[in-house]
Amino acid sequence: MENEYTPDLYTLEDENGKEQVFELLDVMEFEGEKYFALTPYYEDPDEMLEDQGEVVILKSEFENDEEIMVSIDDEEEYDRVGEVFMKRIEEMFEFDDEEDENGSIPS
Repeated sequence: MENEYTPDLYTLEDENGKEQVFELLDVMEFEGEKYFALTPYYEDPDEMLEDQGEVVILKSEFENDEEIMVSIDDEEEYDRVGEVFMKRIEEMFEFDDEEDENGSIPS
């Protein structure tokens, strides 16, 4: 069976007008606000490996009835939200299978 995973991709523009594509890792409500965890997306797997797993956390705001993702300016808020996201992401990507000492998965 083929893997039919299709990532949720967002093209975001930074304050300098530079666009970059990000993959959505997780969305959560925390302390009454909505937050997004994203990572840069690369079509070339080699570029993805070089990135080393950067995670960007953005906050939901509404502008003219449209939801937008904005940077979190408060460092304490960013740290609190980041800590919760990292725990959630680690749990999402945690493997249940354990390898034996030879690197094989037990039967």
